[in-house]
Amino acid sequence: MSEATDGITSAVAAVEANQRRRSGEAWWKVFLPPVVMFGAVIGVWYFVSYVMMDERRRGIALPPPHEIVDKALLVWHPKKGIRPILEAMLTTGRVALIGLLIAVVLGMTTAIVMNLSKSLERAIFPYAVVIQTLPILALVPIIQLWFGFALTSRVLVCVLIAIFPIITNTLFGLQSADRMHHDLFTLNRTSRFTRLWKMELPGAMPAIFTGLRIAAGGSVIGAIVGDFFFRKGEIGIGRLIDNYSKDLRVEEAFLAAGVSSLFGIIIFVFFGWLSNRALRNWHDSARGRT
Repeated sequence: MSEATDGITSAVAAVEANQRRRSGEAWWKVFLPPVVMFGAVIGVWYFVSYVMMDERRRGIALPPPHEIVDKALLVWHPKKGIRPILEAMLTTGRVALIGLLIAVVLGMTTAIVMNLSKSLERAIFPYAVVIQTLPILALVPIIQLWFGFALTSRVLVCVLIAIFPIITNTLFGLQSADRMHHDLFTLNRTSRFTRLWKMELPGAMPAIFTGLRIAAGGSVIGAIVGDFFFRKGEIGIGRLIDNYSKDLRVEEAFLAAGVSSLFGIIIFVFFGWLSNRALRNWHDSARGRT
């Protein structure tokens, strides 16, 4: 009995050690490639800045990374450096999150309605495509006339840019339920709501989270575009970048662009993490891959 127990203990210890080793390898494989790529980008940046540009062009077109750090990132002042950039990013981030929330509610509701019948899908989907293909710049004067120049207009631009991925991915997920599952629910004479709530929506979650990740980036872009054109109210990051460009404050303009990109990446990674947390126990897309 003792030998059997020792054997089981050794086997469990070996399995745990193997899992720890694989976990370490997974983290290494996740973080090393982006770090290497970041180093390569910085190297190319320095090469272009110092080898392919003279000093005058370098100062107004592509300052090297260390100058951005010294003249912008490490400066804490109400009117210059990183402080006004963070304040503007808070404004833009609030607009992006409000727009994304509205886009999620409207987009998922629209997809659910379209999933009720093919006739509704044929009636509504062309207008969703129209929203996706609308030139936002051409709509700016109309949005200004209807909603003014402040927060509402900025949020509307976010919604227009972010809603299409939500609609298409949610609809695709809802329509991807297995036919055998539909037959099972039909045999049990379940209601349309029960079929939606217990079969179609759970099965659509991977596609919905994919749409959320795409829409998250779109909402940040929409908020920045709104900052450029709707200038009343609090200053957003887009308006700040425009001001820096006009004043030739190139280092701060680059830093502001980097901060806005970082914000978009954070939202994208958050929805990726949320997707893994929600799906990891039952869907292949959320299981660890190395």
